[in-house]
Amino acid sequence: MFRYCPTLFLLLLTACAPRYKGPVTDHFNGKKFVNTGPPVVRQGGLFKWLLHRDKGPWLDTPNAPAGSKPQARIYGDSLVVTFVGHSSFLLQTDGLNILTDPVWSNKIGPTKWLGIKRRRPPGIRYEDLPPIDVVLLSHCHYDHLDLQTLKRLAKDVNPQMVTPLGVSYLPKKVGGKTTRELDWNDTLRVLPNLTITATEARHFSNRGIGDRDRTLWAGYLLHTRFGTIYFAGDTGYGDLFPKIAQRAASSPSGAIKLAMLPIGSYRPTWFMAPVHMSPVGAVQAFTDLGRPQSIGIHFGTFQQGDDGLFEPRDDLTAELLKQKIPLQRFTVPIEGKGVVYK
Repeated sequence: MFRYCPTLFLLLLTACAPRYKGPVTDHFNGKKFVNTGPPVVRQGGLFKWLLHRDKGPWLDTPNAPAGSKPQARIYGDSLVVTFVGHSSFLLQTDGLNILTDPVWSNKIGPTKWLGIKRRRPPGIRYEDLPPIDVVLLSHCHYDHLDLQTLKRLAKDVNPQMVTPLGVSYLPKKVGGKTTRELDWNDTLRVLPNLTITATEARHFSNRGIGDRDRTLWAGYLLHTRFGTIYFAGDTGYGDLFPKIAQRAASSPSGAIKLAMLPIGSYRPTWFMAPVHMSPVGAVQAFTDLGRPQSIGIHFGTFQQGDDGLFEPRDDLTAELLKQKIPLQRFTVPIEGKGVVYK
């Protein structure tokens, strides 16, 4: 097996992001991007976690049926949200079709033989997708940015792809159409009826070895006729949420009407907390945002943390009950089932 190591090293090296060049800011030191706010200190490192894994139970459901084919367009100011899996969602409103972090591949990683397999198929068959107008990419990690999926989308419908700073080289590699990259708090009018603001997130980035934090990670505020939709991307908990709520409230589309908050890959918390929210942290973020209608994301597809398949749902329910918050205010979506918000 050792004769393959040089090949693997070369693959991981060539996957590295090009070095980003830009002005120094509170989250870019001239060489790398950094998180702001008080740091969350880990009580140990990667090897400690790997040596003491405590994986909760997961079910493999490779033959789970997909949902019904979505409508081609949803007009008016209602919103239909369909969960595809993990952080992949189809958002439909005002004639717009938007995908967040689309992943349709059966395995994510730098190669077909080195990666994490999908434990549940996409909630929508790729062939049943309506024409996609915009793709939002939160950062470069393989479970959020899947080049095979982007390549298919670029070839089939050529949607506009929106990325944080330094990330656009990836969709461009497969023929994707991008405009300018977005820094936190940058606003871009993507279409006449869609404006997007990139938001702060607490995370990190890398695609290979040697490119840690060369590219930015972000969430997005979507300013639409429906109102403001907040897609948090991949983030740990921090003091960013009140600031995001304030920015949304001062926008033309107003306060956040629907928040999409991560609830999975959080165990062990001593290791994951700096970059992934637990359900408890997600409920706190929900409160920081003003308790808008919310849905959970980043769960149920790839077993990355030690939390079991149903732990995110169960822990979220327990925390909502503990705080006497109606369960319908923060729901866990079902793959393939379109939910209408008005």
